[in-house]
Amino acid sequence: MSAPVLQTHDLTIGYRYGRKKPRIVAGGLNVTLRQGELVCLLGPNGAGKSTLLRTMAGLQPPLHGRISLHGDDLTRLTPAQIARRLSIVLTERVDAGAMTVYGLVALGRHPYTNWAGQLRGEDEVVVRWALTAVGAADLAGRQVNTLSDGERQKVMIARALAQEPALILLDEPTAYLDLPRRVEIMRILRQLARQEGRAILLSTHDLELALRLADQLWLMAADGSLQTGMPEDLVLSGAFGRTFPSDGVTFDRQTGSFRLLEQPIGRIDLAGNGAGAFWTMRALERAGFAVDRGLNGASVQVEVLHGDGRYCWRLKIDGQSRACPSLQELLYLLREDKSG
Repeated sequence: MSAPVLQTHDLTIGYRYGRKKPRIVAGGLNVTLRQGELVCLLGPNGAGKSTLLRTMAGLQPPLHGRISLHGDDLTRLTPAQIARRLSIVLTERVDAGAMTVYGLVALGRHPYTNWAGQLRGEDEVVVRWALTAVGAADLAGRQVNTLSDGERQKVMIARALAQEPALILLDEPTAYLDLPRRVEIMRILRQLARQEGRAILLSTHDLELALRLADQLWLMAADGSLQTGMPEDLVLSGAFGRTFPSDGVTFDRQTGSFRLLEQPIGRIDLAGNGAGAFWTMRALERAGFAVDRGLNGASVQVEVLHGDGRYCWRLKIDGQSRACPSLQELLYLLREDKSG
């Protein structure tokens, strides 16, 4: 097992308001973040994910308990010492004006430079390495204000990496990004954890990507409780589904996704395998049908056929068979049958 980078000890997080009673967000938190791990912090809005990240980064004090960073009490470290051990990427966009990408990433060397902020040769090497590590070396000469959201986020991760921290904390790093860019950013973070040995903790609402890519999940419920473990263990125990309760929606442990709870308009037996069967099931369920895999005697049956690189479907209703060249045609016939 890899070495602990960050640990919390009976930690209580929240906010103080002068002499008023503090507002507790979560308490009794005892978690460990290890070298080489990518950990996703998940939970509903308002559960306290950002508060936990800010407290772990030393941006706000804990209400009770302590945080240790490489065994040292976080509150006893100087800002310069903290900056050499951890970096943070927040959701808020940084207004970098006309600064170049290289200049912004070079700011990550601030904990190591002199009072004038002059870069030495070894600092320049680290800046170039950080840009290369996130796949942004070709952006070095661009002005930050010309970047797309995905490019900007890669650059912000490079800036954090240039600090050479053991721990990187990120608050919603994939917010505002389209799906391909979200996947790219998560892939970069997983690579930094595994190949560079960084401990990485990020908060996210992208549940499916977290389930697929994270080594560990921290599930923060609305009541402030926190459960940790491998994604698969938390799904199989039911903890994942309980963390995201919602009227009319349930987490399906079979598929690892959320689905609507609706009264089905009918039942269908589905025969077939592979991608064709998977996407056929998705289309049928979206149309309101309950789908059973295999031919089990239902009055409506669908068989997925695949040959010569193309799909077609055989629909059988009460023993009468029809061929369908597309899923759209299949659903049209099913709706026609229901309306009839």
